[in-house]
Amino acid sequence: MARVVFMGTPDFAAGILKALTGAGHEVIAAFTQPDRPKGRKGRLQMPPVKELALSLGIAVYQPERIRTPENVQLIASLRPDFIVAAAFGQIIPQSILDIPPYGCLNVHASLLPKWRGAAPIQWSILEGDEVTGVTIMRMNAGLDTGDMILKKEVPVREDETGDSLFLALMEAGAGLLPEAMEQILNGCAVYTPQPEESPTPYAKMLTRQSGLIDWSQGADRICRMVRAFDSWPGTFSFLNGKMLKILKAEEVPRSPGTQDAQNCRPVKDDLLPPSDCEAGTVVEASRERLTVQTGRGLVRILEVQPEGKKRMEAGAFLRGYPVQAKDAFRSER
Repeated sequence: MARVVFMGTPDFAAGILKALTGAGHEVIAAFTQPDRPKGRKGRLQMPPVKELALSLGIAVYQPERIRTPENVQLIASLRPDFIVAAAFGQIIPQSILDIPPYGCLNVHASLLPKWRGAAPIQWSILEGDEVTGVTIMRMNAGLDTGDMILKKEVPVREDETGDSLFLALMEAGAGLLPEAMEQILNGCAVYTPQPEESPTPYAKMLTRQSGLIDWSQGADRICRMVRAFDSWPGTFSFLNGKMLKILKAEEVPRSPGTQDAQNCRPVKDDLLPPSDCEAGTVVEASRERLTVQTGRGLVRILEVQPEGKKRMEAGAFLRGYPVQAKDAFRSER
């Protein structure tokens, strides 16, 4: 079995690390991001990879910058056969890529060359992919542009969330990585170069502001956004001067020739709603239903979290907060 230096940070990476040790490989060190403050009290929290590595007795390193000469020298002194990276969160320089004789492998949560970048899982759901998957690739100095070794497809369900797809892709990657390493060790791995251009945009890193809902978009995309960003960064908007997190929503089916909402003229599918029913307008605020006009179609909000409060169903929110039809969701307070 091989000596491995592992680099990763979130739960996805922890699942890959667990698969490596389960396959019998000797993980001699785990590199992960530094502990970060989390929650209202700002307490430092260990990354999932650190928690798992410590429980397995694996040495942990948490450099702010992996590319410093000291870290390059440290990794070289460990004499790894492989370096394996999964959602590490830092760009690994060529000086480190050149260290292991069997190369640096990356477990990437997309079917490369699609969705190169930091957030492939969320962007795949947001853009409505029906199939995604995992790619094991040999890293180079580019951003997810290295030669592909193995792939596995994973279907994207209609009700898929970022969390559920995350788990499915973690399981796929955990099964695929040991197979790719065995092929490399046996000298039978096939390295397939990627095309220079990707068929999709770069899956850029998400920030908290990424979750701000633009109600001028279509109802289908807004609902995909709520599902894609369920754990991070979450989706939110502002209603009557208060921030409201949108935790669960569904698109309201439309019948041909029907009106988009109360007191609104019928609109064509490719047009924004007329001025008397602008995108973001609450069109229904009954005891159990909170329905909002979008740029194309209606969204029914099912679960929310008011500012400073706990998660609740829309009906419970409406019973405690004065919301009326014609109120409007906005992009700021």
